[in-house]
Amino acid sequence: QLQLVESGGGLVQPGGSLRLSCAASGFTLDYYAIGWFRQAPGKEREGISCITSGGSTSVADSVKGRFTISRHPDNNTVYLHMNDLKREDTAVYYCAATTWRLPTNEKQYDYWGQGTQVTVSS
Repeated sequence: QLQLVESGGGLVQPGGSLRLSCAASGFTLDYYAIGWFRQAPGKEREGISCITSGGSTSVADSVKGRFTISRHPDNNTVYLHMNDLKREDTAVYYCAATTWRLPTNEKQYDYWGQGTQVTVSS
């Protein structure tokens, strides 16, 4: 069974950092593009970052310079490193996997995790 599990969310103060993990079971992440998305209350889900099977990365303008994505084949995990967190980063964060080489929208993703809550508050 193919499964993605996110972890690493929690409560953090503005300006703080978190590292989210997206661990896969039942398949090897190396062959998939992995995307991170988030959904805040009352808002549509937003694409945050993506890493392709070839290692190319992209980040949304809203988090550029603060968030980075990385892939670690040894433990079949993709990370989202989040620095200088702001209150507006509060959301449920999801990772997803796709066989599309260069995904451009969330409908192209086949497998989704259950999400992890990130709350930025003092």
